[in-house]
Amino acid sequence: MSGIRAALIAALADGAVHSGTDLAQRLACSRTAIWKHLNELKAVGLQVDARPGIGYQLTQRMELLDRAVILRGLSSQASAALGCLELHAVIESTSERLRELPSPSPGRFDAVLAEYQLGGRGRRGRQWLSPFGSGLCLSVNRRFEIIPDALSALSLAVGVGVCRVLRENITPQIGLKWPNDIVAGNSKLGGLLIDVQGEADGPISVIVGIGLNFDVSSSMIEQVASTGGLPPIGLRELGREVDPAGSDLSRNDLAARLINAMYTVLTEFEENGFAPFVDEWCRYDWLANRSVAAQIGQRSISGIARGIATDGALLIENNGQLQRLVAGEVSLRPSDEGKI
Repeated sequence: MSGIRAALIAALADGAVHSGTDLAQRLACSRTAIWKHLNELKAVGLQVDARPGIGYQLTQRMELLDRAVILRGLSSQASAALGCLELHAVIESTSERLRELPSPSPGRFDAVLAEYQLGGRGRRGRQWLSPFGSGLCLSVNRRFEIIPDALSALSLAVGVGVCRVLRENITPQIGLKWPNDIVAGNSKLGGLLIDVQGEADGPISVIVGIGLNFDVSSSMIEQVASTGGLPPIGLRELGREVDPAGSDLSRNDLAARLINAMYTVLTEFEENGFAPFVDEWCRYDWLANRSVAAQIGQRSISGIARGIATDGALLIENNGQLQRLVAGEVSLRPSDEGKI
């Protein structure tokens, strides 16, 4: 992203109306250049209202990510273990950026955040939709010298860590949909993506990608609806539903809390595997005792979701027998609802 465009976003982030003349003077460029850059902001999902003779205004006030604020919010343990913290305005992918960096030394980790990802991914190759500054796009990495037990369940452990933060700071109604969705009611708040690289007997490098909706626009809701996905909801909207008089949520504060949680979860997982997280995951289980239908390639499984096994596999009861479903190329939904 060009310097002028980044400065333009920063100028408009307060949500106030700014005249073209004031913006041109502030950014030391022509009003024509301002108009051109404003039009190009649509490419990163930003919506700007133009008021003839008055000025320009973002449809939603925005809190831009601030590295200094995030660093102040880190715990002493996470701060000591953090190798680097990168913040990007626009990037192909926070997880891809971590792949470009050297693998961290044992006990340490790196973190990358972005206002906007050009190539954000969800599960099964889906695109992760998140307009500029409207969510949290965070990736952290960790090097495991010895492969932990039940490595396939790492996304579930990470989900527990994210859920802890959101339930404590937003609402206890937030839950987890196996294997890696963050949900509230019948809406989706975000998702997780785990990438593992390395040898079968270790060491391995793990990259954890977290995508959370903070503000959800009407156009984003329409886009998701066209793909048949679970309708999105933003953390800001959810927070207001819980406490309309409550203080406004801070993306920077939440980013710091999530980084702290990821340090804690990855450290505990490296030492003890998935066992310490099983009971807590079950308390957050959104599918528990619901009728579900799963599609694995050409094979279908339906029945009642009965929690998870100690290795993170989903248990589905059908005709009195439990069937195991492992994470992978799986489409899973409650059988009485639309595709999720």
